[in-house]
Amino acid sequence: MSLPSGILPAVRNMKDFERLLASDHEYLIFLETRIAQLFDLVKYAKKSNKKVLIHTDLVQGLKADEHGLEYLIRKIKPEGVISTRGNIITAAKKHNIIAVQRLFLLDSHALEQNLKIINKVRPDYIEVLPGLMPGLIQEIYEKTNLPIITGGLIRSEVDVQCALDAGAVAVTTSTTDLWRLK
Repeated sequence: MSLPSGILPAVRNMKDFERLLASDHEYLIFLETRIAQLFDLVKYAKKSNKKVLIHTDLVQGLKADEHGLEYLIRKIKPEGVISTRGNIITAAKKHNIIAVQRLFLLDSHALEQNLKIINKVRPDYIEVLPGLMPGLIQEIYEKTNLPIITGGLIRSEVDVQCALDAGAVAVTTSTTDLWRLK
């Protein structure tokens, strides 16, 4: 299963969720949800023919470990997960769902440490945050040969285009005005 190119909408609240259900986006990402809400949210999303990625590190009440992931896979049934944790990515790949490794570019040491983890666990995609570093998008792709998604601090159509021009396959954003972009 592969993610579409362009915009990957990330949902933070119910108003935005309802708006996204009415859109023609195939995928959506759940951020900052509660475990008690996930089953119903995913059910409604799938009723609207949406595919779901869940950021496991941001689900309140879910331990971001292999047992938490097993619960998500068996009960919630997302198409994929996003996590900063290598063990979650490894487990997701074992269960044949999309595995997106989130990488925060804080400094060169963080970059090198994350590249070691990424080359060990081999996620399906890498999400680079913040997404406004075109040179690093290219460098990470060259060092991993994995598709790059960018996110974080993407505020305008120009930001989206810069990320895509730098080689990102998609841009995650919770800025609803950018969801209209393809």
